[in-house]
Amino acid sequence: MYRDKKIALVIPAYNEETLIARTLEDIPDVFDTVYVVDDKSPDNQNAVIEVCAAKDLRIRLIRHEVNQGPGGAIITGYIRSSADDHDITVVVGGDFQMNLSEVNHFLDPIIDGAVDYAKGNRFMLSKLQDTLAKMPKIRLFGNWMITVLTKIASGYYKTMDVVDGYTAITKKAIDVIDWSRAWKRYGYPMDFLIRLNAYGFKIVEVPRTAVYLPGERQSQIKGFSYALKVSPMLIRNFFWRLNFKYLFVDFHPLVFFYYLSFLLIPLGLGFGCYLAVDRLFYGGYNVTAPRAVLDALMLISGFQFLLFAMLFDMESSK
Repeated sequence: MYRDKKIALVIPAYNEETLIARTLEDIPDVFDTVYVVDDKSPDNQNAVIEVCAAKDLRIRLIRHEVNQGPGGAIITGYIRSSADDHDITVVVGGDFQMNLSEVNHFLDPIIDGAVDYAKGNRFMLSKLQDTLAKMPKIRLFGNWMITVLTKIASGYYKTMDVVDGYTAITKKAIDVIDWSRAWKRYGYPMDFLIRLNAYGFKIVEVPRTAVYLPGERQSQIKGFSYALKVSPMLIRNFFWRLNFKYLFVDFHPLVFFYYLSFLLIPLGLGFGCYLAVDRLFYGGYNVTAPRAVLDALMLISGFQFLLFAMLFDMESSK
């Protein structure tokens, strides 16, 4: 228990034979239950987990019959934690990258009623220099790319370090969100943020220490290729959020601003390219002042609609 709240810890585990024992050692007393979700791992991690469970009776091993990805493992833990009536569920990886001694910083804003979801941020000013020194540069670049896309897709424009998997969530949020359509592979943190915004939940970012062990293969994410793989999911979920949040659950005209910008900007660019090609290669007989003005109006109006939509979306998601 922590401040009279029942707290669960969920750890998705796949190929974590080397580091899972270190993750499970000395888990703080604030946790009432520890769910380790084996995502059909081919290594010997479950034997290690069972040894740890014999020493710590809070540890419960949940096994997937089919590999679902880390997001699927976390959702399994969420559902089990809620069913067992835990007030808050914390998630960390099984690769010993997350310091559980900092967990109170995630729990306090939720218990105080300020937010429904707390997520780690290794790039807040108090932790920035330490993170930049420790994190591989290719991962920094991939993290930056994904963060920009996720800000737009999720509507949480103030969030950073969107791939961070150190989180805490309320039972209410677990019970309200439809997890059946959630992204279950790598990229799940961004998908979860999009769903939290669509359902109107408040989030907070918590500065946390990045842990990287020399000589250990901790992360299975490859920065740039990871960004390319999850980008289509972010684009698809962006449109789902717009329709769900601003047309189905509630109404806001910003959705029309977005769609008008998506219509006018490509039309303006396409028409502008046509005029440029005609001017350069065919004498410019079709390039007239009215057509040039029309093209400029489409581009200017399109970008104005886009900027206004993003501004309204930012205000709506504060």
